[in-house]
Amino acid sequence: MAGLAAATMLMTGCSSANSNANSGEGAVLTVGMPNGTQTENQSPFATGSSALSLGYAFVIYEPLMMVNDAKPSEDPLPWLADSVDWNDDYTQAVITPHDGVTWSDGEDFTADDIAFSIQLRIDNEALNTAALPYESVESDGDAVTVTFSAPQFVNQAKLYDLLIVPEHIWKDVDDPTTWTNTEPVGTGPYTLKSWTPQAATVVARDDYWGGEPEVPEIRYSSYNDNNALTTALTTGEAQWGWTFIADYENVYIAKDPEHNHQYAAAGLGIDALFLNNEEKPFDDLAFRKALNMVVDRENLVKVATSGVNPALTNVTGLPLPAGEDFLADAFAGQDFEVDVEGARQLLTDAGYTWNGEQLVDPDGTDVTFTLINPAGWNDYLTALDLIKTAAAELGAVATVEAGNQDAWFADVIPPGNFQASLHWTDGGATPFDMYADMMDGAQYQPLGTPANWNFGRFQNDEATAAFAAYASASDQAERDAALETIQQVFVDEVPALAIWSRPATAQYSTANYVGWPSEDDPYNQPQPTGSQAAQILMKLTPASE
Repeated sequence: MAGLAAATMLMTGCSSANSNANSGEGAVLTVGMPNGTQTENQSPFATGSSALSLGYAFVIYEPLMMVNDAKPSEDPLPWLADSVDWNDDYTQAVITPHDGVTWSDGEDFTADDIAFSIQLRIDNEALNTAALPYESVESDGDAVTVTFSAPQFVNQAKLYDLLIVPEHIWKDVDDPTTWTNTEPVGTGPYTLKSWTPQAATVVARDDYWGGEPEVPEIRYSSYNDNNALTTALTTGEAQWGWTFIADYENVYIAKDPEHNHQYAAAGLGIDALFLNNEEKPFDDLAFRKALNMVVDRENLVKVATSGVNPALTNVTGLPLPAGEDFLADAFAGQDFEVDVEGARQLLTDAGYTWNGEQLVDPDGTDVTFTLINPAGWNDYLTALDLIKTAAAELGAVATVEAGNQDAWFADVIPPGNFQASLHWTDGGATPFDMYADMMDGAQYQPLGTPANWNFGRFQNDEATAAFAAYASASDQAERDAALETIQQVFVDEVPALAIWSRPATAQYSTANYVGWPSEDDPYNQPQPTGSQAAQILMKLTPASE
């Protein structure tokens, strides 16, 4: 993939829609998310902004290339860029912008906009949420050259996924890290029509460079929790969204089996219990190992996800069979087993004692900890209750706290203000991101300083060196050796507890529109809160056609 050949963008559904609600043609599409009351912020950069939280940022702003997260090994589809050509060691990429693109205010989109958007991330570390090691960027005619301080073989998709903003708007912003961007201007197929703390409405552009969408209007509604969104999806009030639905086949699909669908696009991402490796009780390897030994992952999946998320079986945490090609030979056939007796013996050997049923650490302190996730995230909270019960088998007293979602995103996870919390990892074409998100020392930040990943503050020099080696390796044998080291450290040091595979899942209705991604047509993952949303919407056509 030293170069990505420009390809003709194929978009279906580019004719003008007219109003015919009975047939589905021209119907408003309601997207639902269980994210509670929103704050007016339309920034495509600010984590937790309304635009990103509900997903409409991704139909106003667009990426350079469209990565297929359902099949991450596929070449990306050209989008705002016709091609991205890498040098041999992946330290430099030349981006060729697509011609004929305009911003929603009528201004032409140019190579300068791409260079400016990357420079924004260079100049403002808080905007570089992908943590790419930029060195420089420059535009010359119809080409943009971006140079990195380290090889980016494993981060190609992160460059492709960058949302691009207009230089003529953002160059006059005093502080782009705090600007709320209440009148967003993008290249995408939709523009913002109205906004309230409960919902945002976007309307289709009739001058969109990719053709006019057949969905004329989208309402992004924010429900208070999973239960409220489940009701909206099952009644048809919302036709697209993602929430955990316990027993989804009976609760959701069976309500309208002809039109209700749930698609889970498999990948290499997982959900993990992130542990604060710098504070009790998880600063002690013995306790991390013991807790890992008593968590029943099969039961977690069965009870907390109704079997939607496949259980992780291998001790490396790799989802199988998706990760089969990346599993080190040393760990083939080594599966998680629940072993309460063995875990208690491990603690005994490490100097732990018991005061009655209460576990006491070698310092004489009762072992207690808090498990936290946002209120309304039913699958996570159910899983935390089961982990609490597992901890009790060791004599440790855990408390489950249902916190505020906005605070969790801003004040709990990034600064490491927690003891244990369920969180997802990225997927990608390799397991690099999955492991790096949990344990790469290059992502380390001191407690209290916001981190982009490695929220548990794990540090291991051997692992950090292996991540760097994997990213800069010139051949597959070097990558395999580095990945084996990473897996060995993960198994031995337990920086986090791998819980279950995390397919990208969404619910959608075909009552009004068809063309959604599915197992039969996995052109991308199905969620509305990602850059693939624009691709999905341009694929949709009225159900009557």
